[in-house]
Amino acid sequence: MFGIDVMDASLLPAMLVALVAGMISFLSPCVLPIVPPYLAYMAGSSMEELEQGKNRKAILTALFFVMGLSTVFMILGIIFSGVGRGLAEYKSAMTIGGGLIIMVFGLHFLGIFRIGFLYREARIDTGDRGGSMFGAYVLGLAFAFGWSPCLGPILGSILGMVGLEGQVIKGIWMMLAYAIGLGVPFILAAVFIRRALGMMERFKRHMEVVERISGLLLWTIGLMLLTGSFTDMAYWLQEAVPILSAIG
Repeated sequence: MFGIDVMDASLLPAMLVALVAGMISFLSPCVLPIVPPYLAYMAGSSMEELEQGKNRKAILTALFFVMGLSTVFMILGIIFSGVGRGLAEYKSAMTIGGGLIIMVFGLHFLGIFRIGFLYREARIDTGDRGGSMFGAYVLGLAFAFGWSPCLGPILGSILGMVGLEGQVIKGIWMMLAYAIGLGVPFILAAVFIRRALGMMERFKRHMEVVERISGLLLWTIGLMLLTGSFTDMAYWLQEAVPILSAIG
């Protein structure tokens, strides 16, 4: 079913990790603060109009923005899956190296030490494209391609897992899970814009907590890659939730 077989790989736990990673990405200091101005820009309205709930166009443009993000993520999933398949004979070394690198990124977010280049930002100028569906889609593409390096470790860790799987279908599903984790909150913010603006303003006080959670997630991913725990988790999930055995 769905072209996947969870019995021979760790797809289900990997998708769960990707989903959570996407949600954390949305709540990170790289994304959350820019959500309101992005929504206003894409809808061709002012922040005051959004706060008053007067521009419902924000919902449709948010959807197209997320579609743009998802397009890039899916393409990256295909590319990294292909690279992983081509380097399959080095999978053991790649798993160890990838696990260690991801754990280092995790320590960065936990504040054990800081990696300077992760504070730089990469931005792409898309020109004046506010107020249109196509413009929102293009902005989503540009935002994903010019992803801020401070989110690089999270997205890079998921792409590393995709590469280690080395299977295109699984790579697509994992990146789809990441896109859902990041994109659905963005769309919900547009749907419930007035409440969302207040919640996001209050949440900004807890950015440090989000960083710590990100670090713990990355460190755990790295450790699980080193120990091969994803496969064990897949079997545990199927035993704990029997309905999951129907997938495959």
